[in-house]
Amino acid sequence: MQQSHADLDGAVNGAAFGAYMNMGQICMSTERIIVTEGIADRFVDALASKAALLPAGDPSGTNVLGSVINEKAAEKLDDLIKDALSKGAKLVAGGERDGTVVKAGLIDYVTPDMRIYSEESFGPIKSIIRVKDEDEAIRIANDTEYGLAAAVYTGDIKKGLGLAEKIQSGICHINGPTVCDEPQIPFGGLKASGYGRFGGDAGIAEFTDLRWVTVEDPNQYYPF
Repeated sequence: MQQSHADLDGAVNGAAFGAYMNMGQICMSTERIIVTEGIADRFVDALASKAALLPAGDPSGTNVLGSVINEKAAEKLDDLIKDALSKGAKLVAGGERDGTVVKAGLIDYVTPDMRIYSEESFGPIKSIIRVKDEDEAIRIANDTEYGLAAAVYTGDIKKGLGLAEKIQSGICHINGPTVCDEPQIPFGGLKASGYGRFGGDAGIAEFTDLRWVTVEDPNQYYPF
């Protein structure tokens, strides 16, 4: 998220949905939230407050968050939190767990030496990375082996389109969450997030060999 009059509430709602939908266990779940310094404090406070209000437990009721896939996945989240905190990060929301149910967590002041900076949590523990400006934001966004889905929140759509062009991802949403899919849209990523596309005409094209067949006049003119 960058400061060009971005809609703070919209960014918070989009980040929360992208990060915690299905316990963050979606290929396009939001993992790293990169925020420019000018807006970081207000954004983190608002997102942490929202995360703290998300109920976790039996998903058959009114709880927003249910269980991660298994105990091993839950233990990995514990390890990511411990590693980040031991290196100077701050847990500003959630992180507690009961078996495989983990409360929506948010870790602020994440740096490259922390595991959660580069490792996919695949769970409801997400990182905040503070940057000084949009150039650093792009550098950090591209400093990963993955490249499936990204999102940019800004009040300047033209600038947002320019930022989207610089992000190395197969998908980029401007003022929308990373979790989004439509059957008619080419879906796929870059780098370690795979190759090829599925969905719409592009999906058909991936399974198609194009050929050129002609029917011509055998007595046509040739220059020699």
